[in-house]
Amino acid sequence: MQRVFITGASSGIGAALARAYARQGAILGLVARRREVLEQLRSSLDHPEQHHIYALDVTDHAALQAAATQFIDTHGGADVVIANAGISQGTLTDYAEDLPVFERIIATNVTATVATFQPFLSAMRAQPRPDLCRLVGIGSVAGIRGLPGAGAYSASKAAVISYCESLRVELRTSGIKVVTIAPGYIDTPMTQINHYRMPFLMPVAQFAERALATIAAGHSYRVIPWQMGVVAKLLRLLPNSVYDFAFARAPHKKRKP
Repeated sequence: MQRVFITGASSGIGAALARAYARQGAILGLVARRREVLEQLRSSLDHPEQHHIYALDVTDHAALQAAATQFIDTHGGADVVIANAGISQGTLTDYAEDLPVFERIIATNVTATVATFQPFLSAMRAQPRPDLCRLVGIGSVAGIRGLPGAGAYSASKAAVISYCESLRVELRTSGIKVVTIAPGYIDTPMTQINHYRMPFLMPVAQFAERALATIAAGHSYRVIPWQMGVVAKLLRLLPNSVYDFAFARAPHKKRKP
């Protein structure tokens, strides 16, 4: 029976991953800020009595570490840890009032990923089969190239991708696998507010099933859906001058006034 710890579990990708793992009989530790939503999620899952909820903000590192420690102590370790908590908001460097938004996005999307993984490393190393353990970082195709109007979000997801690559190499001899998943456009509350066309939009339940297969296989990096992976590779190959010309007039994610 797998032991799975998921941040950002109350909605969207996190909730879909929780449902998919629960169907497989996993024991879940679910982290999000809203206790009432976590309670509703837990009650909707298979075997709700075996799952744990932790209502906290992932930028509160002490609370996050306490939740991780409690989960490890209760179940003797963890097999899969998914740092999924993330926020997105339009930002522009022109506006001084956007600086705190940049800081909040980096703290939630990047620093909290490190804070999520750290408490589990020694426990995973001590488990009989560390090669079956997975640390999963949720990046984004928005981290492949910087998107106009989304400087903070693109920077945060680029950082997650690079951080997970560094961690993967650091842990190579331990057997622990670090898996980076870069979602394209997935039908979640985060994308439903976008006012522009989203190619290859994927239902979140379908994304979760593909993500679970990727995690189980221990793949180092996957873009889901694969079509967005092709697009991302092509964008990465474009010369800066061509990319800049093509995206200079691209629609921006809305800023909050």
